Amino acid sequence: MQTKPTLSFWQIWNMSFGFMGIQFGFALQGGYMSRIFQTLGASPEEIPGLWIAAPLTGLIVQPIIGFLSDRTWSVRFGRRKPYFLIGAILSSLALFFVPYSPALWIAAGFLWMLDASINISMEPFRALVADKLPESQRSYGFILQTLIIGIGTWVASNLPWMVSKLGFSEDTASKGIPINVKVAFAIGAIVFLGSILYTIFTTTEYPPSDEERFQEEKKNSNFIQDFWSSVSSMSSTMLKLGLIQFFSWFAFFTMWSMATPALTSHLYDSPAPSEALSKTDPAAYDLMNSAYQTAADLVGANMGVYGLTSMLFALALTFYAAKFSVNRKWVHLLSLIAGGFGFILMSIISGPQYLWLCFALIGFAWGSILSMPYAMLSSTVDESKMGLMMGLFNMFIVIPQIIAALGGVNLLSNIFGDGPIAPMLLAGASLVLAGLLNLILTDKQITRG
Repeated sequence: MQTKPTLSFWQIWNMSFGFMGIQFGFALQGGYMSRIFQTLGASPEEIPGLWIAAPLTGLIVQPIIGFLSDRTWSVRFGRRKPYFLIGAILSSLALFFVPYSPALWIAAGFLWMLDASINISMEPFRALVADKLPESQRSYGFILQTLIIGIGTWVASNLPWMVSKLGFSEDTASKGIPINVKVAFAIGAIVFLGSILYTIFTTTEYPPSDEERFQEEKKNSNFIQDFWSSVSSMSSTMLKLGLIQFFSWFAFFTMWSMATPALTSHLYDSPAPSEALSKTDPAAYDLMNSAYQTAADLVGANMGVYGLTSMLFALALTFYAAKFSVNRKWVHLLSLIAGGFGFILMSIISGPQYLWLCFALIGFAWGSILSMPYAMLSSTVDESKMGLMMGLFNMFIVIPQIIAALGGVNLLSNIFGDGPIAPMLLAGASLVLAGLLNLILTDKQITRG
């Protein structure tokens, strides 16, 4: 096994900085795609189904990209970096054009392209941390990555609001997607590509420890065989972590797809107007649409708080993990439960002025989800298959999202009533359950690091 040197803060920062752009893409997608869908005429019940392309894409793309990047090596371009760049170029194009979608089906198609492209860039980034860092720095590396993700989430979630304050009209009297959203997505496209290029130019990758053996394994490798072999050999720890991931990501998919319609209606009393109203009473439609677009901006800005909290949470953990070992299990358990209470609190608060507190609690869960499971997993995985195994692990992220999109959200929300806030209560219950499931993790070798 290759001996890896301890890296400095700035070396880890540089190799993780590309996640800033990736998170700009994810935050704009998660915070504003449902708004775009509703603006183009989708009803709240249709929205989870319109998101189906995103997790389906991840299910297919991530294991393939992981497998390919494991078997890629170029003295000039490295192993993971070529995939960063390809994904960044495609993601930036999709981000720029998605708010110009003239029809609902085109917006859904752009979401498919955007998510596929983000996955091409994102999956190798997880493997890069394990590639570059010794075991003693894994928690530190994933936490620092989470810090950068938190910065990206907070800034990107607030972009449409910030852009409108700079004088770009929301154009709420029009049926089209507001200009401030279009400008925000264009900025996101630039940041995505720029941050990925920064990592590419400031980070070197280690060559295979045995070049001859690497080439021989590459020559004899077969994706289908390696895939099923890896699936059948999943450790019990990976399966337990996967179960925790399942309920964690079901909760966050519910938030991304349903927070805007749920909160604009429940807390701001400004639901999106129906497409039929624009034909029967254009003046009433314009009035309702103006209120909805303003409320959607405020929901998006409040959602950005979970990125800010995750950033501060990760910053505190970064300082701690630099000197001490982290009890990953208990950090993850308490963080997920805090996030679950954040969702539940949305049904209790008396007004939107307290919404920031709900998302602040959710930020603890988000910060932990992006670091603790990967740090624990990396301690149990064969480093020569790190990309493929990270891709397989991400199946536990996309499968719950597929289930949610195919009717899981609409069906299970009924348990919590028929009001617009019911999906957020479902997300809260799912996240609390995910937190409690950490109690099944018993291997001290992977829970501390």
